[in-house]
Amino acid sequence: MATKKAAAAASKKKPAAKPAKSTKKAAAPKGEKPAKSEPKAKPVARGPLARMKALYGTKDKLVDTLAGSLATDGQDEGALKDRLLKASNAQLLKLAGVVEQVKKTYGSRDKLVDALAKALNRAKDQPYVAKLASFSLPRLFDMARAAERRVKASK
Repeated sequence: MATKKAAAAASKKKPAAKPAKSTKKAAAPKGEKPAKSEPKAKPVARGPLARMKALYGTKDKLVDTLAGSLATDGQDEGALKDRLLKASNAQLLKLAGVVEQVKKTYGSRDKLVDALAKALNRAKDQPYVAKLASFSLPRLFDMARAAERRVKASK
């Protein structure tokens, strides 16, 4: 019976009271004004439309900058512009990033094709170089990056 009494006594005990949370902010000492927080900076453009507008202004300007770089030898720039205008802003921003990287790293499309042919040890194979020249710029850039990674891994 001692156990029943101990259990009854334990159930009657009240749990310890938790300290009340204060929702008020700490007040500044008298005579001092609270410090002003710095003005909030403009939010960074996150979506594709906002980023495109922030970087290029309009979709037409972005397409104009891309069309010259993406056009291959036998391709009409006007038709390419029409196709690019139908593309999403996210796709256009990715293409713009590729074009910038190619210009920064290689200088031009032809230099990229030459560098890729040398990296693949096929520089003397003229039909292969001609076939490389027909590929799209993003595909060429991706192939060049993969070739560079293979060279680094083999060392």
